[in-house]
Amino acid sequence: MKTNAFAAALMLAVLPTLAGAASGDSPTPKPAAAQATPDASDVLFEQPQMKNTQPGTTLRYVYLRRSGITKGPYGPPIDDEIKLKIEPGKSADGRDIQVQMFSGANRAPAGPFDDMPGNPILPLFLENHLKGLAGLLEANPRYIKNAIRVGLRNKATVTATKIDFKGKQVDGWRIVTKPFEGDPQTAKMRGFDGLTYTFVTSPEVPGEIVSIEAQAKKPDGGELLEERLSYDQNAG
Repeated sequence: MKTNAFAAALMLAVLPTLAGAASGDSPTPKPAAAQATPDASDVLFEQPQMKNTQPGTTLRYVYLRRSGITKGPYGPPIDDEIKLKIEPGKSADGRDIQVQMFSGANRAPAGPFDDMPGNPILPLFLENHLKGLAGLLEANPRYIKNAIRVGLRNKATVTATKIDFKGKQVDGWRIVTKPFEGDPQTAKMRGFDGLTYTFVTSPEVPGEIVSIEAQAKKPDGGELLEERLSYDQNAG
């Protein structure tokens, strides 16, 4: 589907302002002292993240997924890449983007995206993650999407951070949320109620998304799931 509608559908799957969220999940007011800290959903979903990418370049993201669940549905580890080929869009901040979603037997269809102001790597990662998690937990994907949406709205911490980029330190944001803590369906989550999502962004980095991680641990510290994606600043 070669339209922004496809990108919009992916964004709306996790966008905290999506209509139809469960009742009672209204935003928690921020104290006055915290007003200078941006909202997590604004940083991740509402910024023109592609405006600092030059047409003709390719953004490469290194992807890893592994699970310590014996004979689990995730299968063997995946160590692959996602590439975004950037071309001019119709608007100043928009870009036309061709996607290579993994390689070889892992290859999955994605895009293209027309005149996209946001970075599609974020919804692409989350949609792929949600597909695997919903299958593992035998859960309704909509329920998981709603939980992540509310987690980014009401349970996220946003802190300033420094990122090593091209031999110097640049400013960025680190966003962390545990959306399933206290979830009423905890008993059915097979230990994934402690699943932690960490997003690192910086306006100095092309596409702004520096890394995304979803991690869940067993009570003994063993690994249930490690899924992460990182911008390769040496590519392009």
